[in-house]
Amino acid sequence: MDMNWIAIGDINDIPLRGARCVKTPQGKIAVFRTSDNEVFAIEDHCPHKGGPLSQGIVHAKAVTCPLHNWVISLETGKALGADQGEVRTIRVRNEDGTLSIARESLMMAAE
Repeated sequence: MDMNWIAIGDINDIPLRGARCVKTPQGKIAVFRTSDNEVFAIEDHCPHKGGPLSQGIVHAKAVTCPLHNWVISLETGKALGADQGEVRTIRVRNEDGTLSIARESLMMAAE
């Protein structure tokens, strides 16, 4: 068992263009699945007003916050367009449908 990765579920638990939340000691992580079956994980709060990104609309490799329509890149965590701000990205891997997040990504959250 690889201690550097924490299993968080199966890719089929997340609908295409959807998300689910994972609670960690450092806060909620939103895990997204794109229409191309790519998986990304970021903090589940918009850098603008803290909106729940996991409830936003996923399009391409971005999510639109449900509160004020900020668009956040799932790859970089940065706000796109004229908006400024970013959320932390979490390394995630997909091994035959089993999703895991990187333990060191969570440790960085505590700093």
